[in-house]
Amino acid sequence: MEPVEPPPSHWVMPDPLEIEPGEDLVAVGADLAPGTLLAAYRAGLFPMPVDPTRRRSKMAWFSPDPRGIIPLDGLHVSRSLRRSMRHFDVRIDTRFTDVVEACGDSSRPGRWITKAIVDAYSELYDLGWCHSIEVYRDGELVGGLYGVRIERFFAGEAMFHTATDASKTALVALVEWLNATGAELFDVQWVTDHLASLGAVAIPRTDYLARLRSAVLANSSATGTPPPT
Repeated sequence: MEPVEPPPSHWVMPDPLEIEPGEDLVAVGADLAPGTLLAAYRAGLFPMPVDPTRRRSKMAWFSPDPRGIIPLDGLHVSRSLRRSMRHFDVRIDTRFTDVVEACGDSSRPGRWITKAIVDAYSELYDLGWCHSIEVYRDGELVGGLYGVRIERFFAGEAMFHTATDASKTALVALVEWLNATGAELFDVQWVTDHLASLGAVAIPRTDYLARLRSAVLANSSATGTPPPT
């Protein structure tokens, strides 16, 4: 289905180009309404709670410099991963909220996905703007990831696994889907050692924002609608 455009945000998103180079934090405040989230992603921002341990933590809005992306022709898939992938079943958009909640497991280090985040992105999913990749083994959900799709742009938010290579399998499936549906830009926020091993690279914020404008404003037939599962 075509995504449903929500009412516009009551907030004005700051311009990351006005932020000091190398500074990642852009603003604090606003809300997580669908219109606000979409305005933020279109401006090159994404939210994380200031203090995830607090029930009503304020939101911080980031635009990292440099920014992590995975080139859609540059994913590193080893032969051992290809062999491992044969043991999994992959589905798209069947258990979105379960995937987000698994990514926010309180036992995971660096947890930042709160109930407010789960609720906000689930609402955005219901409007057609979010997608999840689910990885199963023997009928059990053992890995997955989720993110936001706007035209030819995809913002990867988080992934999880309880079985070796399950999250990597989800990433391979995502990149295959993005290529099949005409995507241009796959944002992964920051480059970690793990993501770098899979092909992620860091680019200047100015370069990222130029690519983002092209991908988000692309007037194409690419809808981001997942293929049948």
